[in-house]
Amino acid sequence: MAKFSVIETGGKQYKVSAGQKLKIEKIAGEAGEAVVFDRVLLKNDPDSMEIGQPYLSGLKVEGKIIKQARDKKKIVFRYHSKTRYRKKNGHRQPITEVEIVRV
Repeated sequence: MAKFSVIETGGKQYKVSAGQKLKIEKIAGEAGEAVVFDRVLLKNDPDSMEIGQPYLSGLKVEGKIIKQARDKKKIVFRYHSKTRYRKKNGHRQPITEVEIVRV
């Protein structure tokens, strides 16, 4: 079994391992800066597993910001039948792309 952790950021939970790249809700920082995730819910090694209640104290996952960007456009469409009501909007959520350095 591979070494991984489960972290919480931006109201969501992610299963991460070293070298993985992921898109998360926007966090402060510039490209190239280090970021530390201290809300670790679970840590799994090949020989043991630790589960937090709700978080594991003293454990951190380190990452590096690759870039700040905006996600793909999501279409927001509101429609009421029989009343000719239609509204169409687009939305692009700001995201941060992060590479996990150490679990």
